[in-house]
Amino acid sequence: MATAIEIADESGATAVTMKAVGDRLGVTAMALYRHVGNKDGLVDLMLDTTTAEVGLAPGEWEPALRALAWGTREMLKRHPWHAELVHTRPPAGPHQMRRLDFILSVLTAAGTSLPDAMTYAAMVFQHVFGSALQESTEARFNTADDPTAHYAVFVDMRERAAGEMPALFEWLSAPSGPSADERFELVLGFLLDGIASRL
Repeated sequence: MATAIEIADESGATAVTMKAVGDRLGVTAMALYRHVGNKDGLVDLMLDTTTAEVGLAPGEWEPALRALAWGTREMLKRHPWHAELVHTRPPAGPHQMRRLDFILSVLTAAGTSLPDAMTYAAMVFQHVFGSALQESTEARFNTADDPTAHYAVFVDMRERAAGEMPALFEWLSAPSGPSADERFELVLGFLLDGIASRL
């Protein structure tokens, strides 16, 4: 499991094969099947193990969810492949189940119904995992491609926007905005404010 996580951290989710894990361990791929039933079982263990890196801090619902969201974001920076694989498997690992139970307990203790708590939990994690997936995908393509190619696209967009799309032209003339972490916090704040308004 640790070896599979190491491979994924280095080369991404697609690099994790039973053969690759076996080769790094110095055994045949078939030897791994004594420990996991198949690759899905290995992925389940990888996801649950990295989920366990995020602490659960009891307390008032809003700081508890904010801490969990940010803790998960930091974990996803260490393991970008997690955001890619998390929706391919049911969250049935013990740490994943404890995390979900924690969120549901915190929200229902604050006065929401259990169905609403599940909806709010899903919304928060769609933001957390969706942001991480977008950022890791962009980072991968920016690393793989010639950075000057991206610049050329923006120059072309600016020229085409001139005269017809004044707001876009103005922004492309001097691109600005918050950092990825600042955008993450902004949307998280919108979500938590929305939950608070319904409690």
